Amino acid sequence: MKELIKLLIGYDGSVCANAALDDLRRAGLPRKAEAVVLTVSEFWLPHASETSIAQTTPSGLAPMGLSQTKRSAASSAQPVTEARALAQEGKRLLQAHFPGWKIKAEESSGSPAHEILKKAEEWAPDLVAVGSQGHSRLGRFLLGSVSQKIVNEAHCSVRVARGTAWKDGSPVRILVGLDGSWASSAAVQSISMRMWPPASEVRLITVVDPPTAGVGSPRHGSARKDISGSVAGAPVWVQEFVETATKKLRAAELVVSSKIEEGDPKQLIVANAEEWGAECIFIGASCRRQFEQFLLGSVATAVVSRAHCSVEVVRDRADLIV
Repeated sequence: MKELIKLLIGYDGSVCANAALDDLRRAGLPRKAEAVVLTVSEFWLPHASETSIAQTTPSGLAPMGLSQTKRSAASSAQPVTEARALAQEGKRLLQAHFPGWKIKAEESSGSPAHEILKKAEEWAPDLVAVGSQGHSRLGRFLLGSVSQKIVNEAHCSVRVARGTAWKDGSPVRILVGLDGSWASSAAVQSISMRMWPPASEVRLITVVDPPTAGVGSPRHGSARKDISGSVAGAPVWVQEFVETATKKLRAAELVVSSKIEEGDPKQLIVANAEEWGAECIFIGASCRRQFEQFLLGSVATAVVSRAHCSVEVVRDRADLIV
């Protein structure tokens, strides 16, 4: 991993948001990084009808539309103050985990997903981290459907965290959805560049379409239904990219195994992660949708929704260059 990375963390003070901060300790991140903890409070102006009604007020009295707006702005001060306090709390918790990081606390008002995506677009972080769900102490949902929107629309990698039980320094189990695309190669590259505890394991999962008679596409082959720890008998295109990924990850001192199955990747990736006890799933996703393959897009979204563990959707920012 490069010397200094940039992280944007969406934080709302919920149990799930705190789990997301704790989860970053198991993400192989460097000792030095730059991070922003962002808390978003929602603020809505009065409905247009209120203003139009207010303008019928007898002359000589202050327009009620303006006073309504002022009252709304005044009432918004408390949520903004609470958001600032929550952002500072998130910064304190994160700083305790990563004392070498340079961390800022920021607050914003508006739609949570929009504000996080806006900050990501402006600041260009390497990774956005959010919790999977949770009701915030500001009285509304920040995460859940919001995390899905961020996964789908961000132009950088996104980590959706779920808390799991672990001991300090214990090995991490990482499952990778591998389909031979540029995006899944970026996921492998990201894992290989991080700092993992000794004896951490990676399981490469490749899901191929069931054989179809008369179809000559490289996406159809003669792979057996369940090949564990070996790619013998798999199509050549599978063997090549699995072997390449295995070499790269073993060079990073990770324990690597592979598994090939036929069927629906949305179901099999999640099922294998749960059966194997994975702590995190890595999936590649392309920013250029016209090049997405079967593992990407809807599959990544389904895995984020259904997985029992954290999911990191990896995007290489170079993918934005057309």
